Amino acid sequence: MQIRITKIHFLIVVGIGVCLSGCSLPDWYNGEYAEREAIKKYLKADDDYYNAESPQMKELRKQNQSYCVDLASKPENRIQLRGSDKLFFNEPMFVLCMKNRGTPTYATYSSMQQEQLGSEFKTKSKN
Repeated sequence: MQIRITKIHFLIVVGIGVCLSGCSLPDWYNGEYAEREAIKKYLKADDDYYNAESPQMKELRKQNQSYCVDLASKPENRIQLRGSDKLFFNEPMFVLCMKNRGTPTYATYSSMQQEQLGSEFKTKSKN
């Protein structure tokens, strides 16, 4: 009777050990969980940026977006990526067009903010 209970306890302990060694908590937390949370944070900030715009700015963004998409997707403006024979949508041209027309994308806006903070930090550190 005691041998049977010992075998059950042994199997439970071995099962738990196998499960825990297969996926450790730090690997999950630092990898998958952190990546998922970073994506959620970025998407929330992206939505907040576009939802904070005035109706006039939203209308201007629609007009600029249709113009810039047409410009970047023209056959003569398409780009060829390394290792591919196909031509793809010219994303850098689209982003630059949107920025030049006064309606930067969220990624462009956030990089401009980072550059501004960096330049302010440099000027403060020089003084």
